[in-house]
Amino acid sequence: QFFVFCHGLLQLSQLLVSGYLKSSISTIERRYGLSSQTSGLLASFNEVGNTLLIVFISYFGSRVHRPRFIGCGAILVSLAGFLMSLPHFITGPYEYDQSVASMFSNTTDLCQPEVPGSRGNLSDAGCTPYAARENHEVLLVMFIAQALLGIGGVPIQPFGISYIDDFASERNSPLYLGILFSVTVIGPGVAFMLGSAMLRFYVDIDKVAGDDVQLTNKDPRWVGAWWLGFLVAASLVAISAVPYFFFPRQMPKEVGERDFPVVLLRNLRHPVFLLVVLAQVNLSAMVAGLATFMGKFLERQFSLTASLANMIIGAVNIPGAMVGIVVGGAILKRFQMSLRQCSAMCVLGMFLCLLVAFPLLFLGCPTQKVAGVTYSERYRQLQLSWEQGGHSQGCGYPSSPAALLRCNCPEKAYNPICGSNNIEYISPCSAGCRVVNIDADNSVLNYTNCSCISENGFAGFAKPGTCGTGCSHLFLPFVVLSCLAGILASVSHTPSFMLILRSIQPEDKSFAVGIQFMLLRVLAWMPGPVLYGSAIDTTCILWEKKCDRKAACRYYDNNLFRQR
Repeated sequence: QFFVFCHGLLQLSQLLVSGYLKSSISTIERRYGLSSQTSGLLASFNEVGNTLLIVFISYFGSRVHRPRFIGCGAILVSLAGFLMSLPHFITGPYEYDQSVASMFSNTTDLCQPEVPGSRGNLSDAGCTPYAARENHEVLLVMFIAQALLGIGGVPIQPFGISYIDDFASERNSPLYLGILFSVTVIGPGVAFMLGSAMLRFYVDIDKVAGDDVQLTNKDPRWVGAWWLGFLVAASLVAISAVPYFFFPRQMPKEVGERDFPVVLLRNLRHPVFLLVVLAQVNLSAMVAGLATFMGKFLERQFSLTASLANMIIGAVNIPGAMVGIVVGGAILKRFQMSLRQCSAMCVLGMFLCLLVAFPLLFLGCPTQKVAGVTYSERYRQLQLSWEQGGHSQGCGYPSSPAALLRCNCPEKAYNPICGSNNIEYISPCSAGCRVVNIDADNSVLNYTNCSCISENGFAGFAKPGTCGTGCSHLFLPFVVLSCLAGILASVSHTPSFMLILRSIQPEDKSFAVGIQFMLLRVLAWMPGPVLYGSAIDTTCILWEKKCDRKAACRYYDNNLFRQR
């Protein structure tokens, strides 16, 4: 029972490290200009190191001191967590476009027609060989850290599950595994809650004074302190690793030596084992993609801050999955189910999950009206009417000739504002705004004299920040249905594991669990986030450009994002 407690704590801490990356993925994309495909590859890269070793390590599970191997793996996981935070300390401060000159910017992005051509390429000012090399170094460090995270995680779950099942009674084993899996699910939940807390702090909290930061966490340019959570999570893993070096080996003697290929083929040819693992692959691929990008999805669909999106996932969706796992384990213990009944329970849970999840295809918001991006035709007519009326400021998307020549807009400026006409503009300059009004705290109140925002024939005004998608009434039904679907799907978790553990030969237990996790990594956890990220990238309608390459996506087609 003490081992179950320690292992639950370790798996919670380990998944806190990997889960925290998923909670801060949209922030890291924004900070370092990554596409969803790249961030998806980063999120799944820990499976590479894991996959290369898990089958071989699991094969020797009956021959080694399993608790000490688990402890050594945990130390590697802790090192990986500290490495993940390193890019923050080797890169310069975060820079963003803004309307008031400060330490982050010596220019503004207001409409300034008096100096033609002087600002068009300002966004490329930071595109130096050093800046490009710095970005490559960041990715290299993160990918190495993810590989170490995968290698360190190799012995933790297979050895832990087999160790518990070896020394627990057949009656109590489902309950212990159910408790273990439910505690394990808390890990990503705590990770998202940790992300919610840390992303409220500004990314350079250790480099700049709070008074010098003009952004709030509701601003689309906001980047939170993504690196802080990795320091916390890595420290917890290091502490959780200590007890494992004091557990005894307590292994029963092997009946005889086994041959690796024979045991491998025996398990892969076992129909129950293979079918259950393939079923888990399908479910895990979906979970891997959703866990990585659900926060980003909620941010874009319902105009939430990254902090609030993480709080919802951590406080509602993941605890719901935990409830499902505990209920599944409790039902198994209460009714002492046969393997056939376990299989029926899994099928029923999946079927009900599909029914509940189907409406989610339709619960979401369309993309907000963004001038020159999603709202072109009328915007173009407005621009022409202003030009014909003798106005010379020019309107539109920053790279349009009118905006560049008349307002002298930085070509790649990004500082979204919401016009009094409820249309969003990607910068004050693109809306033709020439005046910014500041409050006592040096924060932007609004922009006025905006020639592209017409109100009764006069220039309108705009407020800083995005207009939002405007369908918050659908958010609660979406959260309720997604949570319920997660509960129903998770009920099958413990029964599916018992199908594997009870259908194979007892001496193959560690090895079979190793094969199971290897197949899950190769077929689900590794490709899942990459496929999701690639699908999400296909819905982007405006990319940020850095050094003439695609960086992070500014705007998505929300309907396509939701459906794909």
